[in-house]
Amino acid sequence: MSETLSVSVGIVGAGSMGGSIARGLLEAGAIVPERLLAADHDPARTEALAALGAHVFPDGAALVDAGPDVVVLAVKPQVLPDVMAQCAAGLAGRLVISIAAGVALSTIEAALPGARVVRAMPNLPVQVRSGATALAAGSLATAADVELARKVFAALGAAQVMREDQLDVSGAVVGTAPAFFSLFVDTLTRAGVRAGLPAQACREMLETTMRGCAEQLLAEGVHPRAYMERVTSPGGTTAAALRELEPLVAAGSEEAVDAALARTRELAEG
Repeated sequence: MSETLSVSVGIVGAGSMGGSIARGLLEAGAIVPERLLAADHDPARTEALAALGAHVFPDGAALVDAGPDVVVLAVKPQVLPDVMAQCAAGLAGRLVISIAAGVALSTIEAALPGARVVRAMPNLPVQVRSGATALAAGSLATAADVELARKVFAALGAAQVMREDQLDVSGAVVGTAPAFFSLFVDTLTRAGVRAGLPAQACREMLETTMRGCAEQLLAEGVHPRAYMERVTSPGGTTAAALRELEPLVAAGSEEAVDAALARTRELAEG
């Protein structure tokens, strides 16, 4: 179980990512329900969190008025300006964590005068406490603020503090990785079915294998290339398969990350 936070956390936006953060914190024991606040315009989203004991609100302004110590802005970049305008008066002097992709710290600080801002780029597996989050501090955020933000997301998986210019790259690589991994399982399942395997059995075996590989890589600290060599006999079937697959994956991964970064810049420019 994670260390229980001694602060209250308010999450503005209880959609896919905001709801995942909220549920992950509760399930990890990182926060007691009465210290978790959530706001969303969709009552169905907040009702689900209220059933877990969280305090819920119809909008961000009402949540901020309730006085949480930390406010997480978990809304889409296109929505963030309106949300910040609604909440700005109550956020001065408070720690604010934004997860909006591509919205710079300087932009957030200009919209929230006096707020101590940290940007975070989490990915969806935070819901099952196996996510990854990159963090960067704004000009007013203290070392204690950054450590508190890190603890919030460390309860949900890996959390790394880095420069802001690295955040968008992290979003394009780590943020999109769950979709990439899912795509690989899906396409490999289709290849297995085409070669004669039952679809459900093939998918289950691949998903279990993916989890096992990740657990071994993390537990042993082994480099992925060294791990590959364990199952690659010279002249064997895996070697033959990798000879075909690796160039395609390498080129495709670079193009995919470039496309994600380009879209991030487009969103940031409005």
